[in-house]
Amino acid sequence: GLKDCVVVGGLDMVAQALELSRKPHVVIATPGRLADHLRSSNTFSLKKLKFLILDEADRLLEQGCADFTADLEVILDAVPARRQTLLFSATLTDTLKELKSLAANRPFFWEAVSEVRTVDELDQRYLLVPEAVKDAYLVHLIQTFQDEHEDWSIIIFTKTCKDCQVLNMMLRKFNFPSVALHSMMKQRQRFAALAKFKSSIFKILIATDVAASSLDIPTVQVVINHNTPGLPKIYIHRVGRTARAGRKGIAITLVTQYDIHLVHAIEEEIKLKLQEFSVEERFVLDILTQVNVTRRECEIELEGMDLDEKKEINKRKQMILEGKDPDLEAKRKAELAKIKKKNKQCREKIQQTLQKKKQLQLKRKLQKKMERRNKLHATEEK
Repeated sequence: GLKDCVVVGGLDMVAQALELSRKPHVVIATPGRLADHLRSSNTFSLKKLKFLILDEADRLLEQGCADFTADLEVILDAVPARRQTLLFSATLTDTLKELKSLAANRPFFWEAVSEVRTVDELDQRYLLVPEAVKDAYLVHLIQTFQDEHEDWSIIIFTKTCKDCQVLNMMLRKFNFPSVALHSMMKQRQRFAALAKFKSSIFKILIATDVAASSLDIPTVQVVINHNTPGLPKIYIHRVGRTARAGRKGIAITLVTQYDIHLVHAIEEEIKLKLQEFSVEERFVLDILTQVNVTRRECEIELEGMDLDEKKEINKRKQMILEGKDPDLEAKRKAELAKIKKKNKQCREKIQQTLQKKKQLQLKRKLQKKMERRNKLHATEEK
């Protein structure tokens, strides 16, 4: 008899608002969309809430590129003070440690202690590649795995939504069965992409870190990190998508000349040395030009699509929900940019003036030195 309600972005807000107004027992939500409902509607209340659970608490409370602070503040204002709060996390971050020490009453804390952060069944490798030829190595790796094991499933992790989309377009042009998964896709598109990958219609999934710690697909044999993760915990989440439930798996990280320090940090965290994955360079060089040209074509094609436009629309929606005028904010931003530009020009002028003064002073000093020297020579000649 339990009534539940799922409140996530990319789905119809009106239908979600109706479900919330029917007083469900359990609400499963992403912070952004739930905060949007609280800001824009008064048809439901969270004042009788008994339990507040934060899953993936390390990511929700971390202030970085995906900052949930504003949304969580709205949610915490809407829930009662007398409640039980439960936090679940795969990694114990400094923020969580600080929260534990700041708690008003002594919180119950439990940690599953593990000496090794990654499983023994996982074969962890690195491939040292120059930044400019990274994509050619990726295409060669995929081709090698597909030739040797055509039934294997591969997840490729990338840094940005744009990179994810470009790589998907590029691999499809090379006739690889791939699908993309990133936050700029609509919810139904994400569900469809996941369903195609889980059912093995497509053997390759290219994803951002939106999929790093939330996917449970036991039959993934290979994880490829297209970029070296900036944090060891992100690496652990990513490679954890393979070698699940006692199965074997391989994780390969493409490391450029700028990422060596990141690899050392990962090795220190997982208490294991990554082994080098050997590749015959001549095969990579054979496809290098073709891959680079195809990548550029896909980037040009993507520029004509509405990926950046979607980002802008989402920003405007967010501002409206927060009670801000997007056009007014844009004007303010433009004015601020003008002021910054003027300040920069002013600083540059001051620096130029000071430089000229220094040069003039130096010139005078040199002239005086020369005059003294000439006088000295003249005296000696006399």
